[in-house]
Amino acid sequence: MSPAMQYSQPLVSVVIPTYNRPEYLHQAISSAINQTYQNIEIIVSDNCSPENPQEIVESFGDPRIRFWRQPQNLGMIANQMHAFKMARGKYLASLHDDDMWNQDFLAKLVPPLEENSNLILAFCDQYIIDANSKIKHTLTKVNTRSYKRHQLAAGVHQPFYKIGLIDQSIATAAACLIRNDLIDWDSIPAEVGGMWDLYLTYLCCISGYGAYYHPEKLTLYREHEQTDTQLSGSKNAQAKIRKAKNEIFCYQIFRDAPELKAFKTYFQEKWLESHTTLGIGLLRNQQTELARSFLWQALKQQKFNFRTIAALSLSFIPKMLANPAIGIPKSN
Repeated sequence: MSPAMQYSQPLVSVVIPTYNRPEYLHQAISSAINQTYQNIEIIVSDNCSPENPQEIVESFGDPRIRFWRQPQNLGMIANQMHAFKMARGKYLASLHDDDMWNQDFLAKLVPPLEENSNLILAFCDQYIIDANSKIKHTLTKVNTRSYKRHQLAAGVHQPFYKIGLIDQSIATAAACLIRNDLIDWDSIPAEVGGMWDLYLTYLCCISGYGAYYHPEKLTLYREHEQTDTQLSGSKNAQAKIRKAKNEIFCYQIFRDAPELKAFKTYFQEKWLESHTTLGIGLLRNQQTELARSFLWQALKQQKFNFRTIAALSLSFIPKMLANPAIGIPKSN
């Protein structure tokens, strides 16, 4: 690509928040640098990792990379939002520090947005990879079907409330390109926590603009032992509590949004399920009385939920809950 052609294309900001994953970070940055679409800036925001990754970043010798290191750990959401606010591009894409992109990820998602000013985002399907970057084909197929991308028509979707917030087909944090000037990054509250990507999808949904789906698998999403779902013991309890609180906050907003009136019952049910999840996390953390308050609230507003009833029953024998082997039915 000639310099004239390169800079006639709109700037894309690639945002890579990172914390303590030097090997994966190197791979993520490499996948951004090697994009066939070259007019990009790469923003690496380090959340005060124990080992400063600046040397890794500088080893690429690429002037398109902008590096920022937080003086102290701000938490995931604050570091993520800080990086978004640094973005100067017309379009913005989030790249996890442990994920990767195919070389043509941007080349295939920029054109639909350039051709149609009524679109706020373009997204694609993704592969699931393991800790060693090997594609997990069975899990990839399950992932695609779980988020109903296997039956999603290519092209424009407007409105896209259902595919965005019910089916959650849009992987905003890993496989999506967004029109930057249509998002007020200051409007994303800290309480969304790890649900920031779904909340971002919500903001895109209620914008009135459309979404474009490109059905190819253009990104590689990594599953490994450092993710919350892979944690165990007390760490898993803390992760469950944290996630449930984020869900309660988000689902209440979605439930009450006038644009989502048709889906109010769905979000009410998700809000109540999150109360049960929080109750179970608190039980694991030996906060029995507080757990009961959330479980009672869920039970009083649900027709019948065996998971809630089971958790509430077990709350009266808290010593048993210290044993992770004691099972409580999982939500779908």
